[in-house]
Amino acid sequence: MTKILLVEDNEVNSFMMLRRLQKRGYQVVHAADGIQAIAIAQAETPDLILMDMSLPVLDGWQATQQIKAAPTTHTIPIIALTAHALAGDRERCLAAGCDEYETKPVNFNQLLEKMHFFLNKPL
Repeated sequence: MTKILLVEDNEVNSFMMLRRLQKRGYQVVHAADGIQAIAIAQAETPDLILMDMSLPVLDGWQATQQIKAAPTTHTIPIIALTAHALAGDRERCLAAGCDEYETKPVNFNQLLEKMHFFLNKPL
């Protein structure tokens, strides 16, 4: 089963996304801040990470940089999920190490397409 690490500090957003992903057959592990995200990425080695960028403790940009710098997690694809939708925000996420970018509110079908691209799975 494909394992997704969902990094989201908002409980409502987490619950909604978790349920939708589980209905699609994904195993989902959750982190509520950047420190937890790094620890879970190293311990669980998920197939893909969905990373909120505005997180407590350690933000998504810093967490992404650390995940991408670690030898055991640097190849895990990371899709930024963020409300930061101004000019330059996409580039900032990609510069931090994210492989793709999706704005909130999330277009779930569009997100699934991006996920399937990185997971090499058909829709």
